[in-house]
Amino acid sequence: MGQLENLMQAAREGNLEDLRLQVEQIISMFQQGTEEPENLYDLAGMMMDYGYVQLADTLYEELLQLMPEEGQLKIDRAETLLEMGEEDEALLLLTSITPDEDEYVQALLSLADYYQMSGMSEAAVMKVKEALALMPEEPVLRFAYAELLLDGGKYVEAASLYSELNDEGVNDIGGIRIVSRLAETYSAGAAYEEAIPYYEQLLKDLSAPDDLFGAAFAYFQADQPKRSTQLMEQLLELDPDYFSAYMLAGQSFARLGDDEKAYELFVRGITRDEYDKELRLAAGKSALKLGKTDEAEEHLSEALALDPEYIDALIALASLYNEQEKDEELLSLLAETDEAQMDLPMLTAFKAYALERVEQFDDAYVSYSEAYVGMKDDPIFLDRYAHFLLEEGKRSEAIEIVKQLVAIEHHDEWDAFLELSNDEEV
Repeated sequence: MGQLENLMQAAREGNLEDLRLQVEQIISMFQQGTEEPENLYDLAGMMMDYGYVQLADTLYEELLQLMPEEGQLKIDRAETLLEMGEEDEALLLLTSITPDEDEYVQALLSLADYYQMSGMSEAAVMKVKEALALMPEEPVLRFAYAELLLDGGKYVEAASLYSELNDEGVNDIGGIRIVSRLAETYSAGAAYEEAIPYYEQLLKDLSAPDDLFGAAFAYFQADQPKRSTQLMEQLLELDPDYFSAYMLAGQSFARLGDDEKAYELFVRGITRDEYDKELRLAAGKSALKLGKTDEAEEHLSEALALDPEYIDALIALASLYNEQEKDEELLSLLAETDEAQMDLPMLTAFKAYALERVEQFDDAYVSYSEAYVGMKDDPIFLDRYAHFLLEEGKRSEAIEIVKQLVAIEHHDEWDAFLELSNDEEV
C-alpha cells in the first residue's frame, strides 16, 4: 500500500481526522477493485493495535460484505464490536460460526472470554469444555480451562492442569508463564509449601516485584519469616513504592521477634502511603509492644482520623486509654464513635471503667449492665463488675456475678466471699 507510511504516521501522531480520510480513501479504492482485501485486513489489524477500534470495525465490516461467510472476519469484527459495547451484534457473529468451520473452536474461546468478563462463569466453562471435547490435547484450551478453574477458586483442579502443561515442557501461553500460575494457584489455595519451589524458580530468572512479594508471602504463611524478610528487603530496594511490602516486611520481622525493625518498616511504609490505615494500626500496636505509648497513641489516632469507624484501631486506642486511665480522652473517644462501637461490649466495658473512675456511678452502673450482656464469660470483666456492685451496695447482684465468675475459674477471694455470704444467710 502506497499510503501505509502516511497512515502509520497519522496513527502515531493521533491525527484522527487525517487517519479517517485516508481509511475512507483506501475503502473507496477497495470498492473500485484497485486495493487488495489482504491489505484492508492488515490495515484493520494495525488500527486495532493503535487503539482505533471504530476505524478497524469499519474495515472489517467492509471486508465482511465481500466475504460474509469468512469465519475469521466474523471473529475479528466481533472483537471490535465488543470493544465498542455492541454486544448483541458481536454475539450474533460468533454464534453464526458453525461446528464444521475451522474457526469454530476459536469462536468458542471468544464466547468464553465474553461470558467470563460478564460474570457468567458457568457459561464460560461450558464453552471451553465444548472446545476441549473437540481438541482435548490442545495446550491453549487446557490452559484456558485451568484459568477458569483458578478464577472460580477450584485450585486443586487448576493446579493439576497447570502441572500437566509444565511437565510437558510448555513454558508459557500468551505471555503467561506456567510456573507463575502454579505459584499463584498453590498460594491462592493456601498450599504455601507447594507454591514456594515455583516462586523460587521464577526468582532465578527475574526478580520481578510481584514475584518477590508472592514468594515472601508464601514463606511468611509457611512460617519461614527469615526468608520472607530477605525477599521483602530485596523488593523494597528494587521498588520503594511497593506499598504492601512494608506491611508484610514488618509482620515478618515481628514474627522473628525483631520488634524494633518491624516498627521501623511500618513507619517507613506510612511515609510512602500516608492514607494506609492498616499500616498506622500496625505501627500503633508495634509501638505499644516497644513501650512507646505516645507514638502508639499518635498512630492509632491517625488511623481513626482516616476511618472513624475503623473498629480495630478504635479498640486498640480505647484499650490504651483505659490502661493509662486517661478517662477524659477515653470517654471523648467513645462518645465520638458511639455509633461505630455500639455492638462491641468490650468498649462499653471500657466506658464503664472510666465512668467509675471519674465517680459517675449511676452512668457506670448502666454501662456495666449493658456490657455484661456480651461479657458474661470474661473473668476480668466479671471481677471488676462484682467489685463495683459491692462498692455501690448492690450485694445481691454482686453475689450472682461472683457465682458466674467462680464457675469460670477458681478464685480464692471470691470463694471465701461466697462462703461468707452463705454463712450470713444461714
